[in-house]
Amino acid sequence: QVQLVESGGGLVQAGGSLRLSCAASGRTFSNYAMGWFRQAPGKEREFVAAFSGSGGGTYYADSVKGRFTISRDNAKNTVYLQMNSLKPEDTAIYYCAADHAYSGLGRRTTYWGQGTQVTVSS
Repeated sequence: QVQLVESGGGLVQAGGSLRLSCAASGRTFSNYAMGWFRQAPGKEREFVAAFSGSGGGTYYADSVKGRFTISRDNAKNTVYLQMNSLKPEDTAIYYCAADHAYSGLGRRTTYWGQGTQVTVSS
């Protein structure tokens, strides 16, 4: 059974940093597209950052480029999201996601974690 477990969320002041982790289990994810989405109160879930798959590129939403960095440790089946220069508008529940293909990430075939809350105070 596939499981994605996020950790690392919390409360931070604007300008601060957090690192989210997503531990994956149930299969080997080195060839999977993996990434992060977020959902703020009253808004739809939106893409944040992702790897396209083994040897593939990384992608970021314009709103986080230059501030967030996605990385992965295939030996640990873990994906990270380093978030720097956080802003109040980054406040959201952050979800880890995995899919067989980057084109499917965030859609019907995607595996999701339970989410971790990130709150940025002004």
